[in-house]
Amino acid sequence: MMKAPCDELVIPAGPAAPADPARERWVLVVAVLGSGMAFIDGTVVNLALPVLQREFAAGLAELQWVVEGYILFLSALLLVGGALGDRFGRRRVFALGILLFGLASALCGFAPSMGVLILARAVQGIGGALLVPGSLALISAAIPPARRGPAVGLWGGLTSVLMAAGPLLGGWVIEQLSWRAVFFLNLPLAALALVAVFARVAESRDPAAEGALDWPGALLATLGLGGVVAGLIPVSTEGWTALSVRLPLLVGGAALVAFLVVEARVPRPMLPLALFRSPAFSGINLLTFLLYAALSGTLFFLPFTLMQVDGYSATAAGSALLPFVLVMSLLSRWAGGLVSRHGARLPLVVGPSLAALGFAWLALPLGEGYWWSIFPGMVVLGVGMGVTVPPLTTTVLNAVEQRHAGIASGVNNAVARVAGLLAIALLSLLVATVFTHELEQRLEQLEVPAAVRTEVLAQCASLAALPVPAAAPDRPALERAIAEAYLTGYRLALLSGAALALASAVAVVVFLPASAFPPAGER
Repeated sequence: MMKAPCDELVIPAGPAAPADPARERWVLVVAVLGSGMAFIDGTVVNLALPVLQREFAAGLAELQWVVEGYILFLSALLLVGGALGDRFGRRRVFALGILLFGLASALCGFAPSMGVLILARAVQGIGGALLVPGSLALISAAIPPARRGPAVGLWGGLTSVLMAAGPLLGGWVIEQLSWRAVFFLNLPLAALALVAVFARVAESRDPAAEGALDWPGALLATLGLGGVVAGLIPVSTEGWTALSVRLPLLVGGAALVAFLVVEARVPRPMLPLALFRSPAFSGINLLTFLLYAALSGTLFFLPFTLMQVDGYSATAAGSALLPFVLVMSLLSRWAGGLVSRHGARLPLVVGPSLAALGFAWLALPLGEGYWWSIFPGMVVLGVGMGVTVPPLTTTVLNAVEQRHAGIASGVNNAVARVAGLLAIALLSLLVATVFTHELEQRLEQLEVPAAVRTEVLAQCASLAALPVPAAAPDRPALERAIAEAYLTGYRLALLSGAALALASAVAVVVFLPASAFPPAGER
């Protein structure tokens, strides 16, 4: 799932450090290299999915797990990863995250099967959970508060460049080399980061970090989220009554209930439920959940549509994402000042509303060609997210006491990841169900022979990549039927994303009154 650098974990307050420009520059280099792996990986893996589907004859469920396996462990262990750095040393845990992420990337690149690839992606998620919170924690520990703001700004700018370059570079690598090379891109970054972190970055930890870590909470969160996703993925092919659906959903639901009970009772929970007593904090996290669910769930399907229906190459599909990433990155600094000038409520209503318009534009069959059908939607979506993300981060921090700023930002980050995890599962179910229903109707209209009809419907898990049987009497008509059935489901998913984005704007109106965070001149 794509996530803007300025919406990552907030840096915790740290003790003042003596001025050492050379050391500070190296810390920035390390933080950018580490974050760069996660950002590049997050923007290019979706581009590889259509190629993976073709090479491994993979169904929708396996393709979902390539993405979901990573997000599952990242979202469930993210808060624990930050606590591990505080306890055992930020440099040590950050380096461990780089090592795990790099080794898992190599395993992804050499994976002989989808099963091995999914397992490697899960290990990547564990490494990411150690890596993501560690980047800004290293900056906090090494750079005094007086110079920390510009340093974070530079970090955000450089990581934005990497995030913008990811789709174009990844698409070119997939097309010219192989999908495997996408994962190998992480290896030189990991090697450079490891050398630099041990050679130039001092160790730091939080002397106040004590008590047992919330491992029961982390285990229950992983089991709960994993169970729910594992139950949702096979619904489209096996139905709601199948044991393979009901059992994981039951186990996952029970684990999530147990997670909430544990978090309410342990002395140092990974998810402090008391934070949600603030209506503003609850509202801003509801906005985050709905908006990032829309973003992650819909962008999962965009590469399939561009490459399998519209005939884009991997490079062209990656380039199609550039307007969204570039506009979002370019607006970040300007949007960061909107809260002080206009308060939080206005940009957090306007931004998601614009994002909803972008999703709707992409959903409507407005014409042929990239410049009319895709480019405007990407630009509007980028403007909407660019206007939203910096005020969202500021509002998260303002909604709690200053001493809880770090954990509040971490919770918000985890909410965004969980939203993507669940949205991909639910919208995939929607697309698969609609695709099957629409294709059945079109096969009836074409009066396809029974044997061909049975063969086609047995492969509905392939969606737009469904192969046309050799015995089909009218191959072009059947190919159009498959594409049109897929596009019906895809457009409904995008319209669902638009509805979720609009719902996030409504959440701001309901939970975040204008008086909560007024413009700076009215405070």
